[in-house]
Amino acid sequence: MQARHFSLAAVSLAVFLAGCTPAAPPPPPPDTHDADVKAIKDLETAWVQAFATKDADKIATVYADDASVLITDSPIITGIPAIKDALKPMVADKNFSITFASDKVEVAKSGDLGYSQGTYTMTSTAPKGKKAVTEKGKYVTVFKKQGDGNWKAAADIFNADAPAAPAK
Repeated sequence: MQARHFSLAAVSLAVFLAGCTPAAPPPPPPDTHDADVKAIKDLETAWVQAFATKDADKIATVYADDASVLITDSPIITGIPAIKDALKPMVADKNFSITFASDKVEVAKSGDLGYSQGTYTMTSTAPKGKKAVTEKGKYVTVFKKQGDGNWKAAADIFNADAPAAPAK
């Protein structure tokens, strides 16, 4: 009878200990780094094309709903309506044009955040003198992957290397 109790106790202990064994860790998420970097680069290419249309609504589609834009000599601009309002006079300028290209794009291992940094060239009409001027500078844009898997700009900051010079 003691052997039967011992066997029952041993089985009970084994079941208890098996329940305490940690489960195997979940498999790591798939590595989408290269595809995410390409998606951000493609988005930036489309963004440059959107700027060429001078359509503030089209340009703003790249931004997340709660995105912020940080422009020199201006308060932080947050949200699509405010971003569109800031873009409209810019793109209405007959001399306005901008090109930009990233020289670095990084994506977090988690695959939900990324950023690009690069340079830009922008031509616009100077407030004083009303002549076309060209500004060269650098930028950083933080991108956030959306629920649908697409990337949107969450924060965008740029600044000039030097004061704008007369356009050629």
